[in-house]
Amino acid sequence: MAKSLQEQLRLSGLANQKQVVKARKAKNTKEKMQRKGVAVTDEAAELVKQSVAENQAKDRALNNLKNQAAEERAIQAQIQQMITWNAIEERADVEFKFEHNGKIRNLFITSELRRALINGVLSIVGTADTESIVPRKVAQKIAERDSAWILLMNVKNEETTDVDDEYAGYEVPDDLMW
Repeated sequence: MAKSLQEQLRLSGLANQKQVVKARKAKNTKEKMQRKGVAVTDEAAELVKQSVAENQAKDRALNNLKNQAAEERAIQAQIQQMITWNAIEERADVEFKFEHNGKIRNLFITSELRRALINGVLSIVGTADTESIVPRKVAQKIAERDSAWILLMNVKNEETTDVDDEYAGYEVPDDLMW
């Protein structure tokens, strides 16, 4: 005949007689309470449930962080891809200066590209190391994803002249070099 688990543990030396008696007493007490109709709580089961819930919450938080990092990498890859597909690589000897983060940066481009940049048809996008010229629509899509990539996006505003402007009659040429 097979011995009970308590008896097997006691014989193998993993539990002593006091622990066996204590476990039997706890089991009998629990059964008595259940017969009387008193709700008996199993503390071990509650601790297990609590630890499982905590682990699940921690796993969810880690998964959210991983998903956000993957999403950010995907957005950066999309931006890189849009720049490579739409970049205008034409360079020439006309210097175009623009300000970004308190620094004046230079690009050597053609005069047509310079006019398009001034008029807001083209924009300059990139990072601290690189800059690329792309059409305005592409720059707007990049700005929707991450505005840190936008180095220069001019907006041509027709209502810039004031009524009281004493120099309103003097037109400032667009090709003025500074």
